[in-house]
Amino acid sequence: MPLPTIPSGNVASALGGAYEVANSCRFEDGDSPKLQKTPGSAGNRQVFTVSAWCKRGNLGIETPIFGQGEGTGSDDFQIMFSSTDELRVYDYGDGQGGSGWNCNYITNRKFRDVSAWCSIIVAVDTTDGTAGNRVKIYINGTLETSFSTETDPGQNDNFFVSSTEMMEVGSKRDGTRYFDGYLAEVCLVDGSQLAATSFGEFDEDSPTIWKPKDVSGLTFGTNGFYLDFEASGNLGNDANGGTDFTETNLAAADQATDTPTNNFATLNPLDNGATLSEGNCEIVTSNADLFGSVSTIGMTAGKWYFEVKLISATSSDVFMLGITGDPGEDNRNNYYPGQSTYAIGLDCSTGEYYKAGSASSGYGDACTDNDIVGVALDLTNNKLYFAKNGTWQDSGDPTSGATGTGAIAVTAVTSTTSGAYHFTVGDGSGSHNTNMEINFGNPPYANSSDAADANGYGAFEYAPPSGYLALCTKNLGSDGG
Repeated sequence: MPLPTIPSGNVASALGGAYEVANSCRFEDGDSPKLQKTPGSAGNRQVFTVSAWCKRGNLGIETPIFGQGEGTGSDDFQIMFSSTDELRVYDYGDGQGGSGWNCNYITNRKFRDVSAWCSIIVAVDTTDGTAGNRVKIYINGTLETSFSTETDPGQNDNFFVSSTEMMEVGSKRDGTRYFDGYLAEVCLVDGSQLAATSFGEFDEDSPTIWKPKDVSGLTFGTNGFYLDFEASGNLGNDANGGTDFTETNLAAADQATDTPTNNFATLNPLDNGATLSEGNCEIVTSNADLFGSVSTIGMTAGKWYFEVKLISATSSDVFMLGITGDPGEDNRNNYYPGQSTYAIGLDCSTGEYYKAGSASSGYGDACTDNDIVGVALDLTNNKLYFAKNGTWQDSGDPTSGATGTGAIAVTAVTSTTSGAYHFTVGDGSGSHNTNMEINFGNPPYANSSDAADANGYGAFEYAPPSGYLALCTKNLGSDGG
C-alpha cells in the first residue's frame, strides 16, 4: 500500500532499526514541568557532551532542553530553542570568575517541524587549541556550520556544565521558561567530547535518515547521566545508575511511546485554528474557531484508527471530528469538520454526520463529556465508521470490507485536493469552547485498558477493528506493518 504522507522538514527517524527507543517524556509548558538535580561534586567542566532527541510542541517561545547554572538570571549554560525558533547554545556568567559570554551560538536556520523528531548533540572541549573545534553542534548527525551568532569559548574555559550547580532538563532556572513537546534519550557524558556517531547512525537503506544508537555502554563520567524515561513512576530515573532527577509537574501519564524510532501523529500547530497542548494531543477551541486542527500525518491508503475523548463543552458548543481531504481550505475558511467538499465530520451533539456541508439523518447516538469516539478509516474500500464508547454507530462493521455495513462512503483519495486524508477536529457552533483529547495511539491520558493494534502499536481504550492500525511510522510500510 502507498505510504501515508508526512510533512517535509527536519529529518525524522521514521525507520526502525536494531535499536528501538521505547519511551519519551511529554512536557506541557503550561504545567511548568521540569527535572532537576544537583551534583554532589564538580566533574570535568571543560570537556563534555550533551545529547537529546526532541519533538517540538509549541513554536515561537523559548523552550529549554538542558541547562545548568546558578539560577540568578542568565548565569548558566543552556541548550534551547529561541522565541524565533533558532537553536541556541550558550554559557554565560561567572564560570570564569566574572560575567559575559563564555560562548554563544545561534543557528541561522529555524526549527519549525512539529511532525518530526530531531537529534541535538553539543560536544565541548575547551582544551582544544583551535577555537572553532571547542564547541561542536550536530543536528541529525550533521555538524552545524551556519550561525547568525558564533562566539567561541577561550582555551581552557570552565563551563557551568558538570559544576556543583543545579542541572535541569526541560526548564530554565529562572522559572519562566519550559520545554513543550517530547524529549527522549537525554544524556550527559562528563569528560569526553564525543562525535555524533556515539549517539546515532545514518540508516543503511535511507542514508539521509538519522537514527539513535544504544548509548547505555558509554562511560558517562562523574556527573554524567542517561534519561531513558522507561520507568513511568520515576521519569527522572538515571538509567546510568547515578542520582535520579526530581520530577516537578510530571506524572506517569507523561510517559509517551512517541519516540525517534516510532513517530506518532499528533495535531498540527502549523495547520491549526485553536489552542493545542499535551504534546499536541489536546485541543481547546475558543472565540470564533470552527476549524480546530488536523493530523500531522496524512493517509493515502490502508486502514487507520484513532480515538477522541470528549472533555468538556458548554450547552451551545458542538464537538465535531472526522476526516478532511483539503486541510488548507478548512483552515483558510474556518470550516467545521464536514463542511468542505472532501470532508466528513461527526456532530457529537446529535450523532449525525456532515458530508460536504450536508447533514445526514438518523445515523447515530449523541455523545457528551467523557465519551470516547472511535474513528475507523478504510481507504482500501473508501469507507468511514464512527463508534461511541466502543459501539459502532448505525450498526457499522469496519471489517465488512467492500460491503461497508453501516459505513459512510468516502471519496477516493485520488479525487481529493491534497491527495490524502487527514483526521480533523473542531467545533460546530455556539461560543466555540470545546475541549478534546486526541489519541493516535499515544494517549495524553490514562486508559482503563490499553489496547494495541494487530502490529502491537498504540494504546487505545477500545481495541482497533481487525486490520486497522495506529497512525505511526512503524505502521508505514508496503504491507501496512
